[in-house]
Amino acid sequence: MHIPENYLSPETCAVMGVIMLPIWYKAVKTVEVKVKEDKETIPMLGISTSLSFLIMMFNLPVPGGTTAHAVGAVLIAILLGGPWAATVSISIALAMQALLFGDGGILAFGANCFTMGVLMPFSGYAIFKLLRGKSQKHNTLASFLGGYFGINIAALGVAILLGIQPILFKDSSGNPLYNPYPLSVTIPMMGITHLIVGFVEGFFTAGVYQFVKRIQKPLDDFSERKPFWTRFKPLIILIVLLIILTPLGLLASGSAFAEWDVSEIFANLSKYHLTPAVPKGMTHGFSFSSLMTDYSISGLPDSVGYILSAVTAVLISFLLYRLLFGRRANK
Repeated sequence: MHIPENYLSPETCAVMGVIMLPIWYKAVKTVEVKVKEDKETIPMLGISTSLSFLIMMFNLPVPGGTTAHAVGAVLIAILLGGPWAATVSISIALAMQALLFGDGGILAFGANCFTMGVLMPFSGYAIFKLLRGKSQKHNTLASFLGGYFGINIAALGVAILLGIQPILFKDSSGNPLYNPYPLSVTIPMMGITHLIVGFVEGFFTAGVYQFVKRIQKPLDDFSERKPFWTRFKPLIILIVLLIILTPLGLLASGSAFAEWDVSEIFANLSKYHLTPAVPKGMTHGFSFSSLMTDYSISGLPDSVGYILSAVTAVLISFLLYRLLFGRRANK
């Protein structure tokens, strides 16, 4: 789902960045209002971003020898009462992944935020609201289907962004400059993969949502509201459990479709009956070295690096939201 560096042309990246600017502005302003109304929005943002970041670390094997992962964007929209908060939350998670762990391109940041932080929560939340109805008797099914279709709509967005590259950007010989896989490859590959992974997304969305609803009801019965950390202790425990289990994401072999390095791209071209020529724009494109590439730390076992990366991201999430919105909560 993460579009890596140099898969999209600089022009495409620039356009997607410009599209995201007013969306980020609107999202931040909306969250600011929510923070003023309810101070618990700040730690809930930290929890939501942490859940999304962690679930994205669990790579799942899918047919074709590739992998994929859930995102959690629709869950965040449901928990925080709207997709704008999910846009902020997912954007923060993606920024950490790109800058610290090399997961997703720096130039492609706007594109990744649009697919996972806009298309997914807005479409999934709309489906959730539509299916739940006024009676709210179908919360579980509505949240499951919201998560399921949300990630598939986001995957379609990624497939289109990747698939138009060989149409729009070619070298003098007519070979693709960037992503070489056309729409006839990207749409079915991303579609098949996420029709399967969508079940994981749906169950995660519905499961955590129902879990939160169950722990909130008895706590809300008290006349005096308990401190946030007491009220949401089960969610904190869930985050700790996910951190401990993150090394399971290392068990899935293979890379996600269209998240290959240059050598893997060349090796896979013939598999999709494409001209075996590495795109020049990818070999001479932008390069960025992250601090903990692939969630690893030099000199430590991969499993330990995974856990420390998860802990780092969770701590940054809580601290960052406190810095961004803490003053507004006190006004």
